[in-house]
Amino acid sequence: MSADEIANKLWNLCNVLRDDGVTYHQYLNELTYILFLRLSEIKKFENELPEGYRWSSLKAIKDNKELFDTYRELLATISTKSENPTIKEIYTNASTTLRKPVNLRTLITSIDLIDWFDEQEQDKIATIYEELLEKNASEKKSGAGQYFTPRPLINVMVDLLVPKLGERWNDPAAGTFGFMIAADYYLKEKHHHYFELGSKERKFQVDEAFSGCELVQDAHRLALMNAKLHGLESRIEMGDTLSELGKSFKNFDGVLANPPFGTKQGGERPTRDDFTYPTSNKQLNFLQHIYRSLHKRGGARAAVVLPDNVLFDDGDGKKIRRDLMDKCNLHTILRLPTGIFYAAGVKTNVLFFERGTSETGNTKKVWFYDMRSNTHSFGKRTPFTRVAFDGFVHAYTGGIHIDDVFNTYDGNVNNEQRAIIQDSRWSCFTRKEIENKNDILDLGLIQEKDYSIENQDNNPIELAKSALKEIEEIQTELLELIALLDG
Repeated sequence: MSADEIANKLWNLCNVLRDDGVTYHQYLNELTYILFLRLSEIKKFENELPEGYRWSSLKAIKDNKELFDTYRELLATISTKSENPTIKEIYTNASTTLRKPVNLRTLITSIDLIDWFDEQEQDKIATIYEELLEKNASEKKSGAGQYFTPRPLINVMVDLLVPKLGERWNDPAAGTFGFMIAADYYLKEKHHHYFELGSKERKFQVDEAFSGCELVQDAHRLALMNAKLHGLESRIEMGDTLSELGKSFKNFDGVLANPPFGTKQGGERPTRDDFTYPTSNKQLNFLQHIYRSLHKRGGARAAVVLPDNVLFDDGDGKKIRRDLMDKCNLHTILRLPTGIFYAAGVKTNVLFFERGTSETGNTKKVWFYDMRSNTHSFGKRTPFTRVAFDGFVHAYTGGIHIDDVFNTYDGNVNNEQRAIIQDSRWSCFTRKEIENKNDILDLGLIQEKDYSIENQDNNPIELAKSALKEIEEIQTELLELIALLDG
């Protein structure tokens, strides 16, 4: 079975457990507890688990009630009995949401029967877990979309920032650690999974190159598991980056993040005392933290997903934008399409910037790419894939195609090459022009409908053809379902 097929099989087990009152999000937590035990046997670190709490011991118990009681005892005490810090953190405050012993038996038996290895995909477990995280995020009832950034967007952000060996990267709102895992994967693909490195360099990549911080315990647990499955022993703190803890995250070569949106509860301001412009707006505080956390030696860079209000808020918002453009070269803003996150109406952007070696005058011009105006609405019928970024990547890199960017782009932002790109969605504003607009960055959207784009995406005949095609696809699916039921 492929990784996708196994992920579907595991996810569909949740349907069996619905009568046990288990939600999708609770089920993913439950799977994390059980999969970690199975992983310890596969990855040969089960000796770090207390005796009697190992996979072989659990599955050997024949009586369902005894198995259930042992499992509940394991969840309640394993974090205090193990000396492994990752095990301690994953199982902190762990408890089962299962009520029927037979359902635990179903999970353990099903997971034990899965072949995690084959000749083509030697180790599928990390891929399978990522698939489960994505399924949980796309399930609206789970509410987990806020912790999961679409993978095509993550990969494009990583590719354009070009991580390098020996650099330190961070995500201050880590969620399930997707950005850092993507950056690690990028480097492993370029450097033969670190086999060419010496032991010291390899240890740095595994232990120190990537770090994060996550406030929500369930998401933190999933991040730890995700990192472990991908062979990382990263520092992933559970806590609030906007508290005193956040001051310890600094001097990074790169930051990739999708911080939480909204205001702090009760309108309170961050508890740390090092922000020049403390505000109740979370994303503005995260933006301040991110550009302050980059080192000033040259070359430190970031790509951050932020909502529209960061681009136009007055008061502290304006001051923070000015501070950002002073301290950093804010060279690119990508206006993302709506409907790609769990809250369909949220309008978002990606800000790309590089920390300067001085404190003022680093932004000379800002390039904008409009992926929002007159475009398809993304959803099940129009999946949000890497191809959607083709035009943006071509403009950002000054002419490199999205399929070649991994192999040929060096991370250099060349304004001369950018200027020759002919694309109605690509525009540029000088720092002086932005200053004349009261330092508002809500720019770069197509103001008047471009006829060629309108014809392409919103022409009534084309829309009718698209609707008919969708109806035909639905009819085909229904006929297949009927045939399956009859069979």
